[in-house]
Amino acid sequence: METIRIINFIITAIFAVCYSYQFFYVPVSLWMQHREKKAKKACSTSDSELCNRNLKNYAVLICARNEENVIGELIDSIANQTYKGGITTFVMADNCTDNTYSVAISHGAIAYTRRSHDKIGKGYAMEALLGEIKKDFPSGFDGYFVFDADNILAPDYIEEMHKCHLEGNEAITSYRDTKNYGDNWISSGYGLWFLRESMYLNYARCKLGSSAAISGTGFFFSNEVLKDIGGWPFHLLTEDIEFTINRVCKGRKIAFCRSAVFYDEQPTSLRQSFRQRMRWARGYFQVFHHYGKALTRETFHGNFAAFDMAMNIMPAFFLTATSIVCNLAYGIIGAATGGDITIALWSMCETIFNACALLVVLGGITTVTEWKNIHAGVARKIFSIFTFPLFMLTYIPVAFTAIFVNPGWKPIKHKATTSALMTDICRTETKQKIS
Repeated sequence: METIRIINFIITAIFAVCYSYQFFYVPVSLWMQHREKKAKKACSTSDSELCNRNLKNYAVLICARNEENVIGELIDSIANQTYKGGITTFVMADNCTDNTYSVAISHGAIAYTRRSHDKIGKGYAMEALLGEIKKDFPSGFDGYFVFDADNILAPDYIEEMHKCHLEGNEAITSYRDTKNYGDNWISSGYGLWFLRESMYLNYARCKLGSSAAISGTGFFFSNEVLKDIGGWPFHLLTEDIEFTINRVCKGRKIAFCRSAVFYDEQPTSLRQSFRQRMRWARGYFQVFHHYGKALTRETFHGNFAAFDMAMNIMPAFFLTATSIVCNLAYGIIGAATGGDITIALWSMCETIFNACALLVVLGGITTVTEWKNIHAGVARKIFSIFTFPLFMLTYIPVAFTAIFVNPGWKPIKHKATTSALMTDICRTETKQKIS
């Protein structure tokens, strides 16, 4: 049974080799945030002057399926942007059976409808929406923003992204905050993960000269990028990762704009969470199947961003799965042969404990540094640090199931944002601008 400890040690060593660079991102992010705060105090450039230079005409793309409860709030938050240039909001009501289309129209968006029983998913809806825009607006736009219907934008979101675009960035992702962080341990688990992804992955990547990764929603691409990719040919379950890998494998970089903040709603039930994350996990498998060779080739050509993306979509699951399968197999064999299984049990518990301890540390650092941006009570903020490992461990059964089951693309039911939360968000944004 001592063999299982050796196997676990080897797996841990491989895991460290694959992901040790991400631990380096933490001090990089902390140091660069410190430097940026000092630079901001010393900077005399007028933000309004910078933003009003070279104003551009932007389109906002929203693909929505049965989102009548929330889409109006998003469109209103777009209409209330501080950006002085042109903003046109487009909605694709995709296979809707509710009033998403009419709500979008009533709030001032240009809306289209699409129905398909075989081409289901956000990627197909995006392709159709861009096709409609090309027909109705042949001159096109300078750039395109992509949001989910449950998002809400900070008032200066597009203004801040515009500044980032003016710096020469053709594809940009932004800071993802959570509307319903305080609902329960599931929503806070999502929220903490996305905050960590923003500041301790994407922020650090960009500061080190690498590429950020787009995560679902809240991103921008220029008209030049649209021409380069030839519409929207990304139809896998995780079209966001597919788009990211397309950019990375072509040697392009995706920027991260810390000052552009949007708010996202997270699932609160295990059933919805499992279904959503099973789609993500299945999508990762699809992406690795389609782009694994390209990522490997680019990695050997010295493209660090390709290596980073490859690590993001696959090895962690396989290493974790191998460890669990080996431990369970040794335990079952030991029990069947009357051997001592305590070593296998102890080794598995030790592996899980170490993983949880690491997640508590990462969650704790993120909570402390992003404290002001978490819209929840003090108790929930602190409690979420310790429930974060549990949330992350639920990915294991989710990923295993995704190997055998294709969950397809199904909508997540969302609820309207409370006025109290929006007041809190606006107050927080104002305080941050003043400070």
